[in-house]
Amino acid sequence: MAQPNFFIKLLIFCTLFISSTSFDFHYNGFNESNLDLIGSTIIQPSGALKLTNRSHNVIGHAFYPTPISMFNNSPNASSFSTYFIFQIVPSSSNDGGYGLAFTLSPSPGFPNAADGHYLGIVNQSNNNLTSNHIFLVEFDTVDGHNEESDTDGNHIGININGVDSLSSTPASYHINDTLRTEEVRLGGGLPVQAWIDYDGLNKVVNVTVSPLSVPKPIRRLLFAPIDLSQILVENMYVGFSAATGIDKSSSHYILGWSFRLNGIANPLDLSQLPTVPDENLSSSNDKLKKALISTFSVLLFILLVALLCIIYYRRVVMRFEVLEEWEMDYPHRFRYKDLYKATKGFKESEKIGAGGFGAVYKGVLPANGVEVAVKKIISKQGMREFAAEIESLGRLRHKHLVNLQGWCKYKNDLLLVYDYVSNGSLDSLLYKCKNGNIFLHWEQRFNIIKGIASGLLYLHEEWEKVVIHRDVKSSNILIDRDMNAKLGDFGLARLCDHGNIAHTTNVVGTIGYIAPELVRTGKASTGTDVFAYGILLLEVACGRGPVVYEKDRNVILVDWVVECLKMGNILDAVDEKLNSSYVVEEMELVLGLGLICSHPKAEARPSMKQVMKYLNGDELLPVFDELSLAGSRRVDELTARFLALGLEDSFVTTTSYKSVSVGAISSSSFDSGR
Repeated sequence: MAQPNFFIKLLIFCTLFISSTSFDFHYNGFNESNLDLIGSTIIQPSGALKLTNRSHNVIGHAFYPTPISMFNNSPNASSFSTYFIFQIVPSSSNDGGYGLAFTLSPSPGFPNAADGHYLGIVNQSNNNLTSNHIFLVEFDTVDGHNEESDTDGNHIGININGVDSLSSTPASYHINDTLRTEEVRLGGGLPVQAWIDYDGLNKVVNVTVSPLSVPKPIRRLLFAPIDLSQILVENMYVGFSAATGIDKSSSHYILGWSFRLNGIANPLDLSQLPTVPDENLSSSNDKLKKALISTFSVLLFILLVALLCIIYYRRVVMRFEVLEEWEMDYPHRFRYKDLYKATKGFKESEKIGAGGFGAVYKGVLPANGVEVAVKKIISKQGMREFAAEIESLGRLRHKHLVNLQGWCKYKNDLLLVYDYVSNGSLDSLLYKCKNGNIFLHWEQRFNIIKGIASGLLYLHEEWEKVVIHRDVKSSNILIDRDMNAKLGDFGLARLCDHGNIAHTTNVVGTIGYIAPELVRTGKASTGTDVFAYGILLLEVACGRGPVVYEKDRNVILVDWVVECLKMGNILDAVDEKLNSSYVVEEMELVLGLGLICSHPKAEARPSMKQVMKYLNGDELLPVFDELSLAGSRRVDELTARFLALGLEDSFVTTTSYKSVSVGAISSSSFDSGR
């Protein structure tokens, strides 16, 4: 009798899996893109996508070359999210026009489309025809096509099948999640960020804009209830269209573009955005003169800078390279000039990471060609105390720790030299893997969490002193070429003797991994590391961050797993990307151990020695001890045993998330100091 139920559940699971298929792409500049360019559209040498120039009556289109399946065997159109940055540079002789639009259309182009108010998408005869099957969001810089309902010359509109807006509003953004707004000049010649999100479940389109210097506002600007399943066809092309008119013209640029189906569009690296050329030089002679003057000025500036650098290095830098007497006691000190050369002068292209303490650069030591990671920190405490701590941490040696090779003191900076780990951080493999990149299957994940447990056991109990890491999280775990995990970033670590308590007063760490008692007392312990490790276990098993923003609220990972448990099956929390390819007993162990390690009461958590025994199978997790293996009885018994531990109690730390934005939750620390 149980077999039909099994197939029904399997069918439902497969349907949900297929319907949630994700697709994404992003461009930080378009030099390497393969977009379909139509009309006046070109790609500038800088990488900027130029839809139109400032000629009159021109049209430009750019489309992603592959059609996107918008339904995935579902009657409802899929959710999607796009984020792009555009820049509209008006003609010097007029206020510019007419604007650009983000579009979804059945074909990559709009034959017989008109310019001006029609934005190169429709014409007078087919405007608003239901057979068009077009969805667009217009960013208009002139009075609208329909003067009665769309008259603001600087506005945003949500349109269906034409240029008459279903919903529109002046371009602006909300300040600090309030009703107060600040205007955004779309045609002001400066970059503008735009976010468009369609919720396929609730059938709502949301639009938000802001200047480049302002992060995405929490409060949306414009929304419209639209069921796109009634508008779109199965395969749609996504892209942009722009047009100028007979009396107004602008250059319309797209600087970067990100798109995702069934998910949030990837952020863009604002530091890599292409620049828009100056279009206001009056003649070729002026350009030549300006180029000659600029070249001469640059050469003169380079000569002056080179001369000043030589003087500065001889008089100042060399003085900082002289070792003080107390520094002679500490080994593994690198010369600053060697690290400077290894990182190509701490060049931006060599940067592989950044955090609250500074930046991390990849380097190749000139003496032996060994690859290293150089962390550049601005010191906030005495050099003697720093050196004493480095001398101790520099002697940590374990196969699951990122080893500190050495250090260098230069002015107020401290340079730490670590082993270079080739596969990057665990969080990038869990959340950012794409086609062709590494995907972590279950055996690798299980080995990773066992490796980190071994490293923490070494820090807590097996070294000569107790080391409290204080920042255990997925972004601080690096994966080497053999897929072994290494715990790194000891910038917050504290040492104490065995049997003593670390003297710490600051609440430090990353939101989502901070134990409740640490918020109340400010005192870190091995138990607070165990709490963070428990969150890490759930993160690896579930493929979700410790705090996820969903449906206008923050979802805490621990609470979500407990809720799955209360609903009758803890395995509902497992990462869908694993596609059920895992050992059930191991997965139950990891989820259960994650909940116990992240228990809100510190005394209920196990030590890392106990954790290792559970992971190695030397001891049974208490909730599994003498547990029946008889079908649904086992599920009920498992649920009851977990809930009897008090896991459904509210976590104290969750209250700290309510007023924090999603961006801050994912990366911020309470305290970036020591």
